[in-house]
Amino acid sequence: MPSAETREGVSLSNLDTPLFDGADATKRDLVDYLDAMSDRILPVLAGRALSVVRVLRGQDPFMQKNVPKYAPDWLPTVPAWAQSSQRQVRYPVCDDRRTLMWLANQRAVEYHPQLFRGDAWDAPTSLVLDLDPPEPDGADGAASSAGSGAVLHAFRTAARAALLVREVLDAAGMASAVKTSGAKGVHVVVPLDGTAHGEDVMAATRAVAARAERLDPALATTAYIKADRGGKVFLDATRSGGATVVATWSPRVRPGTTVSFPLPWADLLDADPRDATVRTVPGLLAAAGPDADPWRDLLPAPQTLDPGLVEEGRTIPVARVAAMHEGKRRAKARREAGDA
Repeated sequence: MPSAETREGVSLSNLDTPLFDGADATKRDLVDYLDAMSDRILPVLAGRALSVVRVLRGQDPFMQKNVPKYAPDWLPTVPAWAQSSQRQVRYPVCDDRRTLMWLANQRAVEYHPQLFRGDAWDAPTSLVLDLDPPEPDGADGAASSAGSGAVLHAFRTAARAALLVREVLDAAGMASAVKTSGAKGVHVVVPLDGTAHGEDVMAATRAVAARAERLDPALATTAYIKADRGGKVFLDATRSGGATVVATWSPRVRPGTTVSFPLPWADLLDADPRDATVRTVPGLLAAAGPDADPWRDLLPAPQTLDPGLVEEGRTIPVARVAAMHEGKRRAKARREAGDA
C-alpha cells in the first residue's frame, strides 16, 4: 500500500475529492494553493487568533473557532473571549507552514484572523470598513450569464462606495489599501501603529462610515437593519473589537473558490473578483516574480488614528446596540397596532 502524502510532516488525505459544490476545485487544489501562497498568507495570519470556515464532505460549511480535541499538541493556540458565544475559546494560531497544512487537511477553506495580535484585544492593528452591496438578483445562479453579470454589478457598486471611504480617509490624513472580499464585497484597510485603544478605533470606524454616507447617501448607507438599506451599499463599521475579517489571500466558499485579493486603488473599478481563484492566483503572481507580494507592497505604513474621527465617532451610537433598541421599538409598535 502506498504511503500517505505528507507536507511538513502532516499526513494529507482524500486530496482528490471535490472541495464543495460549485468549487471547481478539489481538496488537493486547496492544499496546493495554500502551500504555494504560504509565504504571503502566513504574515497576515501570524500571531492572531484564527477562526476558519470548514467544509466537510456532505455537510454545510461551518465556522470553527475552538481548536478540536483531536488537534495535535504542537498546534499553536491562544485563549480569547468569543463575544458571539460568550465563552473562553482556544483559538488556533497559524504561524507556520505546518499549521497551515494541518488546517488545509481539515478542509479549512476560509481564514478569518482577529484584528489584534495574541490576546491584546485593546490594541487593534487595523481599522477596517467592510462594504457590502445589496444582494444581486440571480446571485444564487452564478453559472448563468444573468447571475454572473449581477454579481459583477454588485461588486462594482461596492467599489464605488469604497472610493467614498478612501476620500474620507484621505481628507483625515490616513492612507488606506483595498482588497476584494472574495465574494461581492470590498474591504478598505488602514494599518494602525498600535497606540489607539480599541474603543477609539471603533469610534473612528463609525465616523468614517458616517462621513462616507454623507458624501453620497444615494449610494451608501450605515443602516444596520437590512430592511432599512434601500438597495444601497452597507458601510459596515462593526469590524472591530472581537470581530474578524477574512484574510487577504484567503479562499472563500464561493463558486469557483474565489480568493480575497488585493488591488491597487486605480484598478478597483475595473476589477472582476471572480478572476482571483485558488487555481489562478499563483499564476497571476508568478509573472511578477517569486517574491512578489502585492498586499505587502500596497499596504501603507502603520499610522496614528486621527483624533477628529474618534471625537465624531463617539457621538454615533454603536450599530448593533442601536439596531437592537430599534427592533424592540418596532416590535412594540406592531403589538400596539395589533391591540388597536
